[in-house]
Amino acid sequence: MTTYFFDSSSLVKRYSKEIGTAWVINIFRPIRANRIYAARITFVEVISALTRKARGGQINLSAEIKAVGRFRRAFHGKFRSVEISVNLTEHAAQLARKHFLRGYDAVQLAAALEIHRERNSLNLSPLIFVCADDKLNDAAKAEGLAVENPNNYS
Repeated sequence: MTTYFFDSSSLVKRYSKEIGTAWVINIFRPIRANRIYAARITFVEVISALTRKARGGQINLSAEIKAVGRFRRAFHGKFRSVEISVNLTEHAAQLARKHFLRGYDAVQLAAALEIHRERNSLNLSPLIFVCADDKLNDAAKAEGLAVENPNNYS
């Protein structure tokens, strides 16, 4: 079992066909028994991304409705959610300044680092940060996280 933290850019690939979708789906296969973390804000970001894809004609409305339904069930039932606390937002603000990140990208990174620190303190296997944004991945690497970019897998 491997532990992953998915940001929105990578998680949307599970629900809408893009570069890296097959790789992401493989991580979610039940036989792998992987542990998946996501920040609470990811719930809004993925639904927004799927809705924008439908409105922009990248997916049809029926596919969007199915994808949003599947995502809602998975997020509330299978994912481990990282809550957005005052301490987390303070850390995110520091990360935003340090790495010149957009606001929610900094929140995603702060959430992943919170889980990473918890796992380290318990001597558990390291967390893998999964993100399809090169700038955010560079910041995650600079903060000591192992990183996977699903866009590297066609």
